[in-house]
Amino acid sequence: MDPNEMNEIGLANSRQNIRKLEADGLIIIKPEKIHSRSRTNRMKQAKALGRHMGTGNRHGTQEARLPTKVLWLRRMRVLRRLLKKYRDAKKIDKHMYHELYLKAKGNIFKNKRVLMEHIHREKAERVRDRMLAEQFEARRQRNKLARARKIARREERFAQGIFAGAEEKKDEA
Repeated sequence: MDPNEMNEIGLANSRQNIRKLEADGLIIIKPEKIHSRSRTNRMKQAKALGRHMGTGNRHGTQEARLPTKVLWLRRMRVLRRLLKKYRDAKKIDKHMYHELYLKAKGNIFKNKRVLMEHIHREKAERVRDRMLAEQFEARRQRNKLARARKIARREERFAQGIFAGAEEKKDEA
């Protein structure tokens, strides 16, 4: 403040007058104090690395710090998203989707990897079952045809045997 202009400065009673005095250079407005966040940012970086997070620095129970409900919701969303993706990509059919959806809800799968492994195993098992069923059906058909041929041959021989027996009787008489 300029000591020669103290009277004028004292009469300034509005923001507009203060602004005018500042523009004229009679008063200087001090800059605002800076509240530095550097220490906070440094602490945050250290915590990201896991420092200052031991048992002595924790307030609140484990449930309060990260609720199991939140973990459950995350896991369900991940698993359900994967199931939808597989169903849309035709990797699993709607029946398998529904079955796995209910299993996921029933806490069968710990994480995404376990679910994917289960899907691959299930698909491989279904393919194997289908192949075995086809082989079994082919064997049944083959056996059926063999049985039919055997019966036809037996009947043919039987018919020849009857005629041969009838001719022998004629020869004897």
